[in-house]
Amino acid sequence: MFNTPTLWGKDGLTAKDGLWDRIAVAVSGLCLVHCISTMVFVALLSSAGGAFLNPLIHEIGIGIAIALGMFTLGRGVLDHGYVMPAALGGLGLGMMMGALSLGHSVGHDGAEVLFTMLGVAVLALGHDLNYRATH
Repeated sequence: MFNTPTLWGKDGLTAKDGLWDRIAVAVSGLCLVHCISTMVFVALLSSAGGAFLNPLIHEIGIGIAIALGMFTLGRGVLDHGYVMPAALGGLGLGMMMGALSLGHSVGHDGAEVLFTMLGVAVLALGHDLNYRATH
């Protein structure tokens, strides 16, 4: 009938079609949109920015990023054998966790947002390399 990639192959969950890397890159993009929208909301509507600056949102987001990164990048190493995508992804996650530890205090002058966006970009690069190595 349809020739669509499936999540379940004969060897279990497969990464050959790159679905999970594409999902992870999309989540990274959503994180970047979140960071930029937070800065815009804080600049324009400081009262509405409080909801986006809630630490719980960031803690849940980094948890999802770690889970997706471990699954997709780890599965990629097993599939294609290249460690570089996982290493870059780990570096990006580390940058994001480090940025989360800075907090929203006034003394950092936007360092948290800068390091988060850099970490998201490095993580997305790792997922892109993983996708390219798989295909």
